[in-house]
Amino acid sequence: MKDCIALPITETSQVGEARRFASALATDIEFNETERGKVAIIVTELANNLIKHAKNGEIILRSLRNNAEYGIEIIGLDAGPGMANIPQCLRDGFSTAGTTGTGLGAIGRQSTVFDIHSVPGVGTVLVAQLWPKKNAGIALRNTEPLEIGVVNLPKLEQEISGDDWAVVNLSNRSLILVADGLGAGILAAEAAREAVRIFRAKAALNPKIIMEMAHAALRSTRGAAVAIAEINRVEKTVQYVGIGNISGAIVTGNKSQSMVSYNGTVGHQIRKIEGFVYPWNDGSILIMHSDGLGTQWSLERYPGLISRHPAVIAGTLYRDFKRSRDDVTVLVAKQVTTDE
Repeated sequence: MKDCIALPITETSQVGEARRFASALATDIEFNETERGKVAIIVTELANNLIKHAKNGEIILRSLRNNAEYGIEIIGLDAGPGMANIPQCLRDGFSTAGTTGTGLGAIGRQSTVFDIHSVPGVGTVLVAQLWPKKNAGIALRNTEPLEIGVVNLPKLEQEISGDDWAVVNLSNRSLILVADGLGAGILAAEAAREAVRIFRAKAALNPKIIMEMAHAALRSTRGAAVAIAEINRVEKTVQYVGIGNISGAIVTGNKSQSMVSYNGTVGHQIRKIEGFVYPWNDGSILIMHSDGLGTQWSLERYPGLISRHPAVIAGTLYRDFKRSRDDVTVLVAKQVTTDE
């Protein structure tokens, strides 16, 4: 089964389909019966809520990995009407559709990680993550220095995405790559995967050197647009090396700093490889995306969104700015603070 899949939820027949896809993913990553049951509850409640209360509902399923353990991420999104009072909607017994009102509360209780953001008149994005319980029933959570949210999906009528991404965390720095293979389909995916392979193998090196090595390795492929961001947690900087149409930005408060990429195609023609250094402040978030996402986004349109889980941010940008004619990847990274 694919690592990331999007399912439209606009009619009741799609509830069972979403549950089956989620159950298959839970089985693939070897969740036990209890954990598979929780996945089924979350997806069923979420899908029913989308049908009863929202328009243009969609569920995105993604497998997660933390060292040797696997988890599941479930993103629910819609195009309205949104919620003016989220705490009230999360309370058991509250409903605007004449039902028992247990949906959102049940989702939160069954999840290891749960977050939600809603704007009245715009819509809602919800994320629920489930990790297996180990060590006397303690549920695992992300233990990496970065919290990551990703949506990576193929264009309409394609089975495989020509985009790929990767994150490598080292002692004092984290490196992030987003790659977009030329065109679409399997040949584009092969180019993007080769960029990821080189990136993972050479992550200890400077991003400029990694890009040079990727350029050599991708000569036998279609080529790809590639960007690498290195977050240095000691120096509090981001070094960014980009070739082609991968967009990158650092958002801090109400300010957004776009990062520079050069024209070219990794594996074929590159005019110049150069790294640019930007400040990485407390509270900053990094956003990188392929050209399957429009560039006109601004987090200022969504009050409070910057403080939400990166998967909620990624889901919001995907919902409102995706281009269905192309593969899409949007990755959001936020440094984990000691109180999280």
